[in-house]
Amino acid sequence: MRATLLAVLALALPPAAAAAAPPVPTPYEGTANGRFFHIIPPGEAGTANLVQTAGFLTTRQQPPHFSDQRDRYTNLLYATPGLRDADIGRYFPDASFGVAPGDGARTYHPRGDVTIVRDKSFGTAHVYGATRSGTSFGVGYAVAEDRLFFMDVLRHYGNGELASFAGGANVATDREQFEAAPYTAADLTKQFEQLPRLYGRDGQNLVDDVQAYCDGVNAYIAAARLDPTLMPGEYAAIGKPLGPDPWTPSNVLSVASLIGAQLGNGGGNELSQLQLLQADIRRFGSKRGVQAWTDLRSLDDPEAPVTATRRRGFPYDQIPKRPLGGVALPDPGSLKLASVDAGRPDTPATRRSTGVLRGLLRFPQSDSNALLVSARNSATGHPLAVFGSQAGYFQPEIWWGVEAHGPGFDVRGANIPGTGPYVEIGRGPDYAWSATSAGQDIIDVFALNTCRDAMHYRYRGQCLAMEPVVRSERWSPSLADATPAGSVTFRVLRTKLGLVVARATIKGRPVVYTRLRSTYQHEFDSGRGFQAFNDPEKTHDVQSFQRSAMGVGYTFNWLYADDRDIGYINTGSNPLRPKGVDGLLPIRYSRRREWKGFDPDTNLATYQAQTRRPQALNQRYLVSWNNKQARHCCGGSSYTPLWRSQLLTDGLDKRLAGGHKLTLAEVVDAAENGATGDLRGAKMLPVALKVLGHPRDPKLAAAAQTLRAWRASGAHRIDRDRDGHYEHADAVRLMDAWYETLPRAVFGSRMGADVFKRYDADLAPDRPNSYHGNGHDHLGSSWEDGWFGYVQKDLRSLVAPKTVRGSYHLRFCGKGNFGACRKAVRASLAKALSIDPAVLLNDPTLAGEDCGRMDAQACFDALRYRPLGVVSQPLQPWQNRPTQQQVVEVTAHRPR
Repeated sequence: MRATLLAVLALALPPAAAAAAPPVPTPYEGTANGRFFHIIPPGEAGTANLVQTAGFLTTRQQPPHFSDQRDRYTNLLYATPGLRDADIGRYFPDASFGVAPGDGARTYHPRGDVTIVRDKSFGTAHVYGATRSGTSFGVGYAVAEDRLFFMDVLRHYGNGELASFAGGANVATDREQFEAAPYTAADLTKQFEQLPRLYGRDGQNLVDDVQAYCDGVNAYIAAARLDPTLMPGEYAAIGKPLGPDPWTPSNVLSVASLIGAQLGNGGGNELSQLQLLQADIRRFGSKRGVQAWTDLRSLDDPEAPVTATRRRGFPYDQIPKRPLGGVALPDPGSLKLASVDAGRPDTPATRRSTGVLRGLLRFPQSDSNALLVSARNSATGHPLAVFGSQAGYFQPEIWWGVEAHGPGFDVRGANIPGTGPYVEIGRGPDYAWSATSAGQDIIDVFALNTCRDAMHYRYRGQCLAMEPVVRSERWSPSLADATPAGSVTFRVLRTKLGLVVARATIKGRPVVYTRLRSTYQHEFDSGRGFQAFNDPEKTHDVQSFQRSAMGVGYTFNWLYADDRDIGYINTGSNPLRPKGVDGLLPIRYSRRREWKGFDPDTNLATYQAQTRRPQALNQRYLVSWNNKQARHCCGGSSYTPLWRSQLLTDGLDKRLAGGHKLTLAEVVDAAENGATGDLRGAKMLPVALKVLGHPRDPKLAAAAQTLRAWRASGAHRIDRDRDGHYEHADAVRLMDAWYETLPRAVFGSRMGADVFKRYDADLAPDRPNSYHGNGHDHLGSSWEDGWFGYVQKDLRSLVAPKTVRGSYHLRFCGKGNFGACRKAVRASLAKALSIDPAVLLNDPTLAGEDCGRMDAQACFDALRYRPLGVVSQPLQPWQNRPTQQQVVEVTAHRPR
């Protein structure tokens, strides 16, 4: 007991503040430097104490600032098209610097060199530090006020220990995170302590900022332990009434590794691609099998929409001329995936090597978008931007809004709680920036020979022992999770060339397959880029922003706007592979096939230079929705002729026709037009209907007419009059049903059952939030990937072959015969008409949810704010949109 009290008292005494008077908040900026808006639904606040949680459970009363941005976000659906510039503020909160006169709710000083002001409107924290340490401390204190329990969830999740914290239902989540980023305590400490040695003053600032941030979080934890009204009520529900343990820099790293693993990685699916390739070869023979795999990999389809439109592109990570050269082909039937469950035998390789996140958290893979219009195409002569990040819908939101000013900080925007003091997406004094996930390939799989026994491998001429990393956790039932008590032990093996993910034999010789990620052991390093974004001395124009962005090792597309320029650059620790090495397939290890400059002791290598990265400056417009970055790049993803970015570019092209110059409201309109569009209806359906023709069967004819009318109206999924039913509801339902049968009709006959099944597993049917398909789990964003681009391209090869660039070597539908293809397509529509809507819309994840006025279709699509605590939000109408979004027009700038 004495030790516990001493720990509480130690936490209650924050570090001595610098000898400085509390800073005075800066005056409200208004529109002095432009117009800045930013929305982060459902609301800023996320901490409800026991009294507030009890009140919500009895009366459904939302605590203050839990939901005051939710309806603004939803109601934009009904304000576009036709939004006026004067009305933008009705749907997007003001993101000017400072607090408007009369809007201050509370001013306080958690430390002598820190001032925090909370506004009345949304409860946003405006943090002012007299010192650099004070600013970081203030951000840490403020985020703990608003997101303490959520932060605790994230750090346990990132460390692969969520089940021990929140209950046994989260074991699968821990398994997947531990598989991706297994670290020992020593690993985490090393990452933090090596920053000054690797990066000098920037590295030391990062260390100091993170430590001060942790001090601020811990100061709030101490206060909450002494004042129960400050403690989140969820801690009592999970049997931890004293609240969280102190926050440490290692916890910051754990959260950063989680976010990086979910949103900032690419590649690593070499074994899955290998199995597809082998299936293609079995089906089509050696030559045609490789051609089919290469075509359907769609690594460099010339029709794929790109962000940077430069014609010569930015070559990186292309399929070599000899795709099978140096590839580690296992003996038939020998490949076994390594299990992270200690004591559980390795399992035969299946189509996917990782599971699906369940439990408390579920993230989309890549869903952020951005629209930026150049100054020359703007009605005011200043660039326009509507952009934001999509990280899923949560209550409270995983994004947290904050404003921070002090030495090294002059920013307002969105921060992921627990990742440190920096605004990751937001605005500076005269610039704004955002990001989308890129997903280029920074992970490779190598096959290493074993030696001596199964626990040793040969590397650079030596026989080395594999290093086990082991973690055990146990859990007990609680009010929040009734899963019976249990325990689990996870174990992975590390080598100098990454983590062991599988075993096999190659020509009878035992090998281990290892997965090497360039950012492994370097999650902290990306903080340098965010640090620079927050500091106007380092980021003051588009060129300095691009240099700052290169400090981010995760795979992101960065978009920038100020009063005269728009810019884009793709970042990530892109390793340089030797010529002839295919990073898309497992590599048979030899020293000459390693990454250039690779140091196995530091996991550092030679990376692609800034000048070689996809980038652009002052194009007519910039659009990114996780589409291909540029021509002839970038590995990691399949980019077909159809991509959801076209829902945005089509809207901009239409508005820019005839030399028209855009207003900020018109760019919002273009973004929201994409938010309700069905990519399949807009881009795949017209070609499918041409193949379908005009069937005599009255049911098929009526179905075709229904679909044509929907397509003519824009192919939207929206309930404009709010009566609970989509306009064109029959067409929406029919499109979903036809998409269940059409891909097989086009590809199944030529592929055969086995090959089609494998590709279908890789390209799971993508419908909004589909439980049946890709497991969006009501996260909103859709059309990430799917069959639609492949279907459209193959059908165009029959109906308009001269329009197709980069045709597939094989014709699939009807094996290239138009009549046979038409027959198959008509049969697939007839089959779709026979699908029971109740089966199509069956979604167990909606059990217990109140759909309100929404019918079954609209409810099936609806957004759900996944509760990370007791307080929840009602289902919201579907839209395909970032979960935090800025609207920006910068009109002034410092001297350049």
